[in-house]
Amino acid sequence: MTSTAQAPTPPPSEGRAAHPDHLGHVIFITASAAMGGFLFGYDSSVINGAVEAIRDRYDIGSGTLAQVIAIALIGCAIGAATAGRIADRIGRIRCMQISAVLFAVSAVGSALPFALWDLALWRVIGGFAIGMASVIGPAYIAEVAPAAYRGRLGSFQQAAIVIGIAISQLVNYGILQLADGDQRGEIGGLEAWQWMLGVMVVPALLYGMLSFAIPESPRFLISVGKTDRAKEVLAEVEGHGVDLDARVAEIDRAMRSEHKSTFKDLLVAGSRFKLLPIVWVGIGLSIFQQLVGINVAFYYSATLWQSVGIDPSSSFFYSFTTSIINIIGTVIAMVLVDRVGRKPLALVGSVGMAIALAFEAWAFSADLVDGKLPETQGVVALVAAHVFVLFFALSWGVVVWVFLGEMFPNRIRAAALGVAASAQWIANWAITASFPSLADWNLSGTYIIYTVFAVLSIPFVLRYVKETKGKALEEMG
Repeated sequence: MTSTAQAPTPPPSEGRAAHPDHLGHVIFITASAAMGGFLFGYDSSVINGAVEAIRDRYDIGSGTLAQVIAIALIGCAIGAATAGRIADRIGRIRCMQISAVLFAVSAVGSALPFALWDLALWRVIGGFAIGMASVIGPAYIAEVAPAAYRGRLGSFQQAAIVIGIAISQLVNYGILQLADGDQRGEIGGLEAWQWMLGVMVVPALLYGMLSFAIPESPRFLISVGKTDRAKEVLAEVEGHGVDLDARVAEIDRAMRSEHKSTFKDLLVAGSRFKLLPIVWVGIGLSIFQQLVGINVAFYYSATLWQSVGIDPSSSFFYSFTTSIINIIGTVIAMVLVDRVGRKPLALVGSVGMAIALAFEAWAFSADLVDGKLPETQGVVALVAAHVFVLFFALSWGVVVWVFLGEMFPNRIRAAALGVAASAQWIANWAITASFPSLADWNLSGTYIIYTVFAVLSIPFVLRYVKETKGKALEEMG
């Protein structure tokens, strides 16, 4: 999602730019693969609309509720950890098709649960699909995109994720209106929250159908000896003027020369447990990205606003507007990241988030009047929440993944990325699982904690993070 699992992959060999006649086809292929990112964003945030209904239907406390919400992240971690190996064995397209089936099954199962335990099970299955999509989409796009367009086409995945988040909130809002503002209101024999979780079957089926319309990665085809088919795909995406034999030989040579990094490569020489400093920097970036509480905005925002007296319909609307701000911030980051650099964006984002979170903490410290925040604090809380998401999206939401894709030396990049991504899932789980109980304890205090982490990220970036703008991957040492 915005903040979690889009693991970049080292780019394949360069090759030529696509001929203009082929660019439209390449864009279609890329957009089809990026549907996995759309489902990633959609499935990650759609639960936001069902939280309070699940609490009420199953009569559970905040601790149990948090585990049901956060348990999907276990599936995410497993899916992300295994997707690469699965894709190398059966291909990228087949992996997408499996992911689409899992998304669809999870949507139907989550909409029609027998009890709380199987709702949790369906969420784990959906999480596994998210994890797969977070790895396969960027990898496939990097392998089929012509070099001249790889950066722009690669951004389709992140754009699809934030659009998926926004559409999920818009659909949730529409369903709530049909149910007269009641999350447990009945529509066609099912409660509103069940429809919210079940609607995802539609984009899941579309993703599955599109996967049959796009070619397998030439990199995978070459790896399994299907060079004739690989040439056909290369001709599709790069044009028939390309020397296809030379391109196949180039890709094959690059794959044979790749170093398969392992966890041992991440250790200081002579040590059995001490990680290299650069690996710790990557872990730190991943953890800070989550500990500022960004996923609270996408998993719990409707619940948060209702807890301070905003009616359900308005709370869902604010969740949607927040997701639109997320899209705007992501576009800003995509425009600026190669112009102003990664480090300046990260620092601006940290400062903006810290200020916005501090204002939220202040607003939530007010006593409720008739179950609502006083008008001034209510307005401040709403504005600060949107400002927080904007500064996150234009900085850490994009920049962290750019850093992780560039900062590690070639010989350890794959393994280091895996460790950093795992740290991010763990931190994501910690924030997601802890928020309901922390909010019951002290909502203002919870936001003070997030503010502290935003402030601490500033000296961390200043001291330990090196700018990677304009540097070749081979320069990272």
